Amino acid sequence: MPERRQASVIDAVDQAHVCPHADIQHELTTNPNTTWAFAHRKRDITMADDSNKVVAENRDQFGKGAARKIRAAGKIPAVLYGHGTDPQHLTLPAHQMGLILRKANAVLDLDIAGTSQLALVKDVQKDPVHQIIEHIDLIIVRRGEKVQIDIPVHVEGEPFSGTIVVQDLSTVSVEAEATHIPEHIVVDVEGLEDGTHITAADLELPAGSTLLSDPEALVVAITLPSAPAAEATEEAEEAAQAEAAETGSAE
Repeated sequence: MPERRQASVIDAVDQAHVCPHADIQHELTTNPNTTWAFAHRKRDITMADDSNKVVAENRDQFGKGAARKIRAAGKIPAVLYGHGTDPQHLTLPAHQMGLILRKANAVLDLDIAGTSQLALVKDVQKDPVHQIIEHIDLIIVRRGEKVQIDIPVHVEGEPFSGTIVVQDLSTVSVEAEATHIPEHIVVDVEGLEDGTHITAADLELPAGSTLLSDPEALVVAITLPSAPAAEATEEAEEAAQAEAAETGSAE
């Protein structure tokens, strides 16, 4: 059995040598100590901070009829609560929220009648058929405060030839600072052999994050495909080789 290897967690930033962004190129040129990855990450953080600034409006209309009118006007009903405060009913811009919610555990910088308030997206209710956002629950957070969230696990890379990746957990629970929630954790399976098991304890969490999930919980396993799957793979390879041979003969 191959030796168990600890998963390596890499940045979600593509380590390419080409730099298509002028602002990143400026950072690299003006500061010789800046790496490409850091410059790209700096740009991403700035863009994320700007895009998560949301102007919210107070609302005093409730019920399904009122909610339909709000959504028809291009807005989403929401409620903000936490830290012992009374629930605050709001409306949020639908298009902007649709973009923000593409990322898990979004933290919003709300502007409510000129007052700034940080809020974590706690729950999103969608129409089961049309997938339209119907309602959003937000909880108040403060800078430096620790929150418990589920972080998506992304698998990257190709395991050793002939093996497959079985992902048992798609998320892990962690505790992190509200303003430094990792977007996801990337597990690199490049070249891993049959029998390799990666548990929650093997994940290298971002600085400031603490694992809450069971450390022994299996996240990813590298294994050989079952017999039917292996046969299907061999048949596909043989068909591809036969097609390539026919193409060569035709030429």
